[in-house]
Amino acid sequence: MADLALTPKPHFHVKVRLPPGLVLAVAVLAVVLLAAFVPGLLTGHDPITGVPAERLQGPSLRHLFGTDETGRDVYARVIHGASLSLRATAIAVLVALVAGSALGLLAGFRGGWADTVIMRVVDVFLAIPPILLSLALVTALGFGTTNVAIAVGIANLASFARVMRAEVLRVRTGVFVEAARASGVRWSGVLLRHVLPNAAGPVLALATLTLGTAVLEVSALSFLGFGATPPTPEWGSLVAGGRSFLATAWWMTTFPGLTVAAVVLAANRLSRALDGGDR
Repeated sequence: MADLALTPKPHFHVKVRLPPGLVLAVAVLAVVLLAAFVPGLLTGHDPITGVPAERLQGPSLRHLFGTDETGRDVYARVIHGASLSLRATAIAVLVALVAGSALGLLAGFRGGWADTVIMRVVDVFLAIPPILLSLALVTALGFGTTNVAIAVGIANLASFARVMRAEVLRVRTGVFVEAARASGVRWSGVLLRHVLPNAAGPVLALATLTLGTAVLEVSALSFLGFGATPPTPEWGSLVAGGRSFLATAWWMTTFPGLTVAAVVLAANRLSRALDGGDR
């Protein structure tokens, strides 16, 4: 008994190892969110007013991303531009999620002529590249960050409608749905209480996958001049503003462009992890 008492008890240690790429992606997105909500913590420079004596200076400890043609700090403009760019991205994904899910929910649950009409419209949306459709919509809606976001959201709603319809078709044949309908529950109650909660999972996963695409499309439309009016900083407009100085001030375009690329890659990496892509 003494030997048993002296025998050391085994210790079990559970180690969770996260892929380095996922950790880096989360870190990048955390910094970007911090820049969007509290830009003053990351830079003390004014993103609007420049110092003419410091115009077109290269990257340095004082100006990490250099300065532009009016002496404004490019790093400060990238940091402050995160707020508008991410707000537009969030609105775009929300519009696509809500509008697309509503169409898919109605088409899958009602069926018949409603399903036929809605899905034919969705097929038309899917036949047009999202960036081209966004460009056409924002031309009709007008300039501005909000209009850009709405256009990008409408251009991407077709995927949400298809996924939601497929999930509704799967869920509506369940025993609990049949029981609810047999007990006299209204179709709207069945839809909101039983079908929607059980069909929402894959649609929310698609929303995370759309984040990277929305950032890229919002930046592309801003690059073309449909976003915020100068001198308000926005990532796409910052890239466009440096095109005339590529030969003498490459940093004006390079660093905002690398920021967009880093955010898109980080969002895609995180969405792949949330969708179960890490093995």
